[in-house]
Amino acid sequence: MTESTRRDHAPIGIIGGTALADLAALEAVETHTDIETAWGAPSGPLVRGHLAGRAICFVMRHGPGHKLAPHRINYRANIQALADAGCRQVIAIAAVGGITDAMHAGRIVIPDQIIDYSWGRAHSFYDDEKGGLLDHIDFTEPYAATLSKALVEAASELNLDPAAGGVHGVTQGPRLETAAEIDRMARDGCDIIGMTGMPEAALAREAGLDYACCAVVVNKAAGRSGGAAIHAEIEATLAQGMADIERLLVALTPRLA
Repeated sequence: MTESTRRDHAPIGIIGGTALADLAALEAVETHTDIETAWGAPSGPLVRGHLAGRAICFVMRHGPGHKLAPHRINYRANIQALADAGCRQVIAIAAVGGITDAMHAGRIVIPDQIIDYSWGRAHSFYDDEKGGLLDHIDFTEPYAATLSKALVEAASELNLDPAAGGVHGVTQGPRLETAAEIDRMARDGCDIIGMTGMPEAALAREAGLDYACCAVVVNKAAGRSGGAAIHAEIEATLAQGMADIERLLVALTPRLA
């Protein structure tokens, strides 16, 4: 079997975050609750099913009930579980804060760059002998361009006004950032801010997976809006953001090779 044939029949991996705790449109076929990888267990069950007729493997990044803090997520096990399930393409859903004016609440963003401010996480499959022969991956372009382009095109066709590109700043969490930290990130060139984009993207590259991020802005970042109102803004935006992302995934997955 050729590589192109394997890709044609491979399931699409979807990692759900705060913006997509579950996937109502997914026709679940199997739910695997006892998966164990070389790096331990993934965040939660791996659900196999179909979305708009396309095979899908879905995993919740924060686990059932949204209990895992960003720094406690077993990113290696999540990526390994999707790779072991035969996925070759992974779409990562994320809820983010908007830093620049263009990144208003409710906007869907397909970022093309990352700045990693996180620390202390297991950032590589090559941390010990289980990782095999060391490989210094090229991470110049952290997201798969073809997959990102397909997300932008599908979102545009649905009139979702996606932002095509942007710099995704990744902080440690779980607390929200200070206004000064956001000012610093703005000076660094960040457009959006999240807590889970790394090491997930780099691990996907190490695993040889095409990986793209589909982010929805659920609030303006600290200092860009009124302090205590951030949580109310998140709640008000999240439901519509989840609905828009689900529509996008239903439109996108059948067209992916």
